[in-house]
Amino acid sequence: MSQTAELINKYQRVFPEIIDIAAAKEVFWQNPQLKSVDESLKTVDFTQHDVQDAADRLNRFASYIASAFPETVTSEGIIESELVDAPATLTKLENYYDEVLSGRLMLKLDCNLPIAGSIKARGGIYEVLKYAETLAITNGLITISDDYKSFDSEEFRAFFSDYSIVVGSTGNLGLSIGIMGASLGLKATVHMSADARQWKKDLLRSKGVNVIEYESDYSHAVEQGRLESSQDPNSHFVDDESSRDLFLGYAVAAKRMQKQLIEQGITVDAEHPLYIYLPCGVGGGPGGICFGMKLVFGDHVHCYFVEPTHAPAIIIGMGTGLNEDISAQDLGLDGLTSADGLAVSRPSGLVCKAMSGLLDGVFTIDDNELYKLLALVYDAEGIRIEPSSAAGVAGIARVMAAQGGLSNNATHIIWVTGGSMVPTEEWQEYYNVGNGNTNNSY
Repeated sequence: MSQTAELINKYQRVFPEIIDIAAAKEVFWQNPQLKSVDESLKTVDFTQHDVQDAADRLNRFASYIASAFPETVTSEGIIESELVDAPATLTKLENYYDEVLSGRLMLKLDCNLPIAGSIKARGGIYEVLKYAETLAITNGLITISDDYKSFDSEEFRAFFSDYSIVVGSTGNLGLSIGIMGASLGLKATVHMSADARQWKKDLLRSKGVNVIEYESDYSHAVEQGRLESSQDPNSHFVDDESSRDLFLGYAVAAKRMQKQLIEQGITVDAEHPLYIYLPCGVGGGPGGICFGMKLVFGDHVHCYFVEPTHAPAIIIGMGTGLNEDISAQDLGLDGLTSADGLAVSRPSGLVCKAMSGLLDGVFTIDDNELYKLLALVYDAEGIRIEPSSAAGVAGIARVMAAQGGLSNNATHIIWVTGGSMVPTEEWQEYYNVGNGNTNNSY
């Protein structure tokens, strides 16, 4: 018996979905370890205080961000996205799946976040800013009561030029780390896996970021980045697999969303549940957002991660209980997907543990479906997204099918994680694939 067969045989009784996962089929997994939020938070190594601390730090940096990035002036340096109704998308999804989908559907447009154009502008930029603040305070350049606009000065950039920041990435995290790091004056290096899009590499290089390319996958890029950074005492490695700072940067989104929901007159309670659908790679982004949502909305919010059928990381880590000690390759999967932002085969152990009692479930999605949903969203809303960003679009139909229907009073939010910065020609290719006008070459 092969090692893969032994692994499947060992876990199929407690995790029957593993059979179809290994065959790269779409599956839906409801987390059997789900507990009440109050009970789960007792075992999670993050607190409301941690999230508030992150929110306060981002507020301190708002004047710097507004100064260094003019596109954020209107939001006074706060990096946030719109939450919009999507009735046209709901109608098209009903036609596409040939079923009635109940509730209110909304889109959280992280695809339009300034600076980096994706959800990674939350956690990635936050970790860079925290590192910069720590250096500046430790070296007497600033105190937390000062105006952080001074970070946008030649004096600060000269100081930061002696320090570096390093990350391994499939693309979008690299953009957020590289762009913000270079803006501050840090020497920024991004180790990028074979899955990364060429335009993302080109954009980073145009910003003065050092891009190192690999023919292997995401895990190897992270490993090499970690190794390089460890050899330089003035280097900080952004570890997407185990970073508390990334996680907390994402978690800040929840309190801001609560404000948006209140402003739009949307109630979240036992009679008006909230469902969030989050594309998932290594897990940091969706994990941080899920944690924040559970803190704010308690048991009235339900979070689902979505992963590619060829690169399911969190679902196998949590389903087997092995967390980071198992990868998609262990099940014979190739880890190849058109959704470059989700092209991760091994999950974050930190996220698997934090989500143990909080995450409602995970489902996987085929690449061809991603392209079709990408085209559907554009036809409905005129919004350009990338394949990985389309993963959550299937959420309302998949959850309703699994649960045999949902409340008419529910609000469903698709977290649209990126895509606005994709070059027009490349995006057009995505759209053409979704409409069946060309062959998918991935």
